[in-house]
Amino acid sequence: MRIAMIGTGYVGLVSGACFAEFGTTVHCMDRDADKIARLNRGELPIHEPGLDELLARNIAAGRLRFTTEMAEATTGADAIFIAVGTPSRRGNGEADLRFVHSAAVTAARAAEPDSVIVTKSTVPVGTGRELARRLAEAVPNKRLHVAANPEFLREGAAIADFMRPDRVVVGAESERARTVLEALYRPLYLNQTPLVITDLETAELAKYAANAFLATKIGFINEMADLCEAVGADVHGVACCMGLDGRIGPKFLHPGPGFGGSCFPKDTRCLAHTADTVGTPLGIVNAVIAGNDRRPDTMAAKIANALGGDVSGQTLAVLGLTFKPNTDDMREAPSLKIIPALQSAGVTIRAFDPHGMPEAAKHLADVVWCRDCYDAMTGADGVAILTEWNQFRNLDTQRMHQALRRPVVIDLRNIYDPAAMTEAGFHYTCVGRQ
Repeated sequence: MRIAMIGTGYVGLVSGACFAEFGTTVHCMDRDADKIARLNRGELPIHEPGLDELLARNIAAGRLRFTTEMAEATTGADAIFIAVGTPSRRGNGEADLRFVHSAAVTAARAAEPDSVIVTKSTVPVGTGRELARRLAEAVPNKRLHVAANPEFLREGAAIADFMRPDRVVVGAESERARTVLEALYRPLYLNQTPLVITDLETAELAKYAANAFLATKIGFINEMADLCEAVGADVHGVACCMGLDGRIGPKFLHPGPGFGGSCFPKDTRCLAHTADTVGTPLGIVNAVIAGNDRRPDTMAAKIANALGGDVSGQTLAVLGLTFKPNTDDMREAPSLKIIPALQSAGVTIRAFDPHGMPEAAKHLADVVWCRDCYDAMTGADGVAILTEWNQFRNLDTQRMHQALRRPVVIDLRNIYDPAAMTEAGFHYTCVGRQ
């Protein structure tokens, strides 16, 4: 089979490379000529574990190609995936679908009859129906099929998620669309991956509902962590007891500085906006959004309290800037709010992140960028762990004591044992534990 992937952002690049690994011929198209030239040289614009090897292997095999020409990408394609950005247009969370509409219409004009136009981007309910209308107007004499195939990829584990997914969701209402997408995902048959085929609206809403529910679990356990601190309980014990209930499960019950990234903040806001538009406001989702918006200020205050309250003139080492480990993605990372809040109180920030500093430097000013963890801690009045990179999990406590001016550790990811850190001579602060 042959497919076109329109857009070489995170979703398009990972999906295109993984489809090629299945043996499909994939043409990835993007208007950014410099980006396409870099990809053709095997250079990645993002950090994702394993993607460089996957890219190189499939480029060498001739299954994966990159182009700036829509006609080249879509010629002979059984399916054309739209994987362009859907940023929030306004503060109310409405998704900006201009790129989706433009890409789909341009692709439709270049596509061959009976091609399937598939939205891979996360799009609000009704987008597929609207695309079908627009395509019928743009190319009235060409039969095309519209389908929805939302992605459920976790940054840092995207390849495994694509190759061994919990499910594949397909919104398809014509036999041609169903047949093509079933064939594309047939390599997952041996893993007995559930293939859920439904209508367009259900597939579109399923993605938002899943992300909103996961965001709700994070928001809930963060509130439980605050309550645990107030009453003397341990949030890890609470989360363990909750997670052992098969109806709840343990995933996403990890307290911290709040959720970020390209999905949860944007998708919860968009879902809430959609619900408001049709007159069915989502109280739970709105509460989760509000709680997450407050979370960075709460964490900045926690750090300030651990440093003694009056932080003016103090220096803080910050370990981890990205919204999660194993990515260089800074979109809506809690650090982007926590660090400026501390800086406004007079704190000097010395920061280190294994992969996020080049991107973080575009968003954060007056930060001292450091070569490693211990360089960041040198002369600092304390260290705050904002992202749980593996290399932060077993730091040399002796070197920490030597580097820090004061032995203050604020662990917003709870990766250390409080008793062990206290015994090692640190003034240790964490989230939801005594």
